[in-house]
Amino acid sequence: MLFRGKCRMRTSMSSASRPKGGSFGTTPWNETITIMRKLFWPAALLLLVSCSKGGAHSGGGTDTTTNNPPPAAFDINSIEDTYADVSAFTYYPKWGPYNVHDPSIKKIGDYYYCYSTDVGYGITVPAGIQVRRSKDLVQWQFVGWAFNGVPGVAAQYISGNGGTPNTGIWAPYILKVGSELRLYYSVSSSTCKLSTIGLATATDPQGPWTQKGLVVNSTCSAPMTNAIDPTVVITPSGEHWMYYGSAYDGIYVVQLDPATGLTLKAGDVGKRIANRGFTNSNYNGNIEGAEIIYNSALQKYFLFIAYDWLETKYNVRVARGDKPDGPFYDLNGVDVNTNIDHTPMIIAPYQFSGHGGWQGTAHCSVFDDGSGHYFIAHQGRPGVNKYFMDLHVRKLFWTSDGWPVASPERYAWEGDSTIAQTSLVGDWEEIDLGYRVVPGYANEQVSPDFQVAVPLSLAADGTFNGSGSNKWSYTAPWLTLNWSSGRADQLFVQAGRDWENKKATIIFTGLNKDGMAVWGKKK
Repeated sequence: MLFRGKCRMRTSMSSASRPKGGSFGTTPWNETITIMRKLFWPAALLLLVSCSKGGAHSGGGTDTTTNNPPPAAFDINSIEDTYADVSAFTYYPKWGPYNVHDPSIKKIGDYYYCYSTDVGYGITVPAGIQVRRSKDLVQWQFVGWAFNGVPGVAAQYISGNGGTPNTGIWAPYILKVGSELRLYYSVSSSTCKLSTIGLATATDPQGPWTQKGLVVNSTCSAPMTNAIDPTVVITPSGEHWMYYGSAYDGIYVVQLDPATGLTLKAGDVGKRIANRGFTNSNYNGNIEGAEIIYNSALQKYFLFIAYDWLETKYNVRVARGDKPDGPFYDLNGVDVNTNIDHTPMIIAPYQFSGHGGWQGTAHCSVFDDGSGHYFIAHQGRPGVNKYFMDLHVRKLFWTSDGWPVASPERYAWEGDSTIAQTSLVGDWEEIDLGYRVVPGYANEQVSPDFQVAVPLSLAADGTFNGSGSNKWSYTAPWLTLNWSSGRADQLFVQAGRDWENKKATIIFTGLNKDGMAVWGKKK
């Protein structure tokens, strides 16, 4: 069963503080990870509450996602960037794509179900994992909460180790194993690295859920990462592997028992498989929010990771490997367990012209429609007010050499029809997803570092931007831009929606030869 806000609430005003202590090896380190994570939403504005106790695009196959718009009663233009008018708790049935953070989405039956962190804009919200569903990935229905409060087994672990459990549940992950649904979730505290990942099961996506125990635990003294942000992959041979972690010691992987969903070996925390770079012995920023998939067409495992502070510079990196327990490699063939920042970065804070931009664009969920067409979902915070949290769902495409790239615009029922070359001629906006290292967390990464659109003009004679030395060519669906500087962009072209101007358009996405993601939309 789902819980629909009928529990007694306890409110508390959030406050951002920076506890001391903790280390990574010999590296001194701020223990704001727990606070700088999903605990204090968002500083003084947000109140928390608890209840009482493929080479071709999209991988080929037949697209079973609904491409036709829903009935006229739903107006896609009713989806706004901000939602103060429905933010009060009494309006929770209208939250649809709003108040979404750390989504996990799977297609179960006729619906895509989304499970996400307990958050709300400027209000109190019950603890229990928010649940939404949609038939088309555009129109979302808020259907309630999975649990009635923080599970007792998780709360008892935190309190039994001297901490106070947070009043909300973070970063759930949904997995279907035969007829059983497994819902992994994170419960943490403001105590250094005192966290746990729990598991509940059900046969219906709306519950009821049965608690099955704790999967992985962490404490400040344990030489490991923070036990939050789970994601699981099932290998072709039937092995189950869970990936998790936030800051402290990067991303870990541990093998699970397929029969129970718990660790195959009791007490096992696994090993580290991903890390990032340092500046003056300090992390360049956070590393967390892993997502894992196995692409059967490419016969590769893809590991998606969130970098940086979740309100501002949050961005998505990706690596790939041949085995579930690694190693995973970046675009340059470097093991992502080495202490450098890795590419490619496929989603980052961005700003098209005439719009305030989107920041905090990471901690993604990657899923398919059952026929090999992939999507990537994440939170998006509008630049006009970073405390709103919207669900973004984008199409995911694959380059000719097998790397995923994301649409620059949110999904809006667009099909896969080929775009004619003549339709490309004209004025565009282009965004290069560049990156600037700003070591630190909330206090240091105050700017989202928007990657801002610049004009691009494709002429009918095969040149662009008014220079005869800039050449473009098109072999559907791939657009090639050869710049006079020697830069070359390989870009996938498809129909899309211009969400900033609320109209249909054409989009492109891809990587240039230097591994930078390049986005564009036609004016």
